[in-house]
Amino acid sequence: MNPFATDLHGLTLLFVILRRLRLPPKDLCILPGGGELDRSFASLRMRGPEGRRRCIAETKKQLRVEDPPEAEFPALEGKLDATGRRFAIVVARFNAFITERLLQSACDGLLRCGARRDDIAIVRVPGAFEIPSAARSLALTKKYDAIICLGCLLRGDTAHYDVIVNEVTRGIGQSAQETGVPHAFGVLTCENLEQAIDRAGLKIGNKGFEAALAAVEMASLKRAISSQLSAVSQKRIPPSRSTSRRNDKAAKKASKAKGRK
Repeated sequence: MNPFATDLHGLTLLFVILRRLRLPPKDLCILPGGGELDRSFASLRMRGPEGRRRCIAETKKQLRVEDPPEAEFPALEGKLDATGRRFAIVVARFNAFITERLLQSACDGLLRCGARRDDIAIVRVPGAFEIPSAARSLALTKKYDAIICLGCLLRGDTAHYDVIVNEVTRGIGQSAQETGVPHAFGVLTCENLEQAIDRAGLKIGNKGFEAALAAVEMASLKRAISSQLSAVSQKRIPPSRSTSRRNDKAAKKASKAKGRK
């Protein structure tokens, strides 16, 4: 591995730690000419890769970075494994400049999780308002483990934006609850085009990729929950003695009544 890349990664980590501690900029200063790092809080001045490594190591010791505590109780979670599962993607053609980028990242996320290209179905609808209807129709076929909904809504000068946002959100949630098939919400609701571009692969990642990961995890979680429920239903609870005695008495009375007749 390139030692310069390792040092650069360490320096980036050190910047993040000091930023979270809200230390003033003078506490960390890199001089462009000599590769020199000055820490005023430790009164150290070091040069070169070895000096940077020592500085980072001592900083970690002083900050005492600890791992997050583990959960006290085991939790049932889904896995990011799409092997053997089928997915449907409903994407709106309206604002295609944004939605096509969401679609590409969603497909990339599914393929990275192990899904096959043949197991990914893409359905295009005119706009975001038509997404819930198409998603519900696909979920009712029971052919797909999860549905990914992708669209983009930009606020305009009228109340049209608010009406569509509410209906799309309600429709997707209602479809997921009534069909039992997980739906991933990847519809952008932005104030302007700049916010949409930032969320379609620029500054704030890509919401299509995030929706794909959510769909994979929820499909895995649903299967895990279903397997637990089936295992519980297979365990038959033996009847109590009092119940069996009552059933025997009732059977004897019924037989005596038939003999009298």
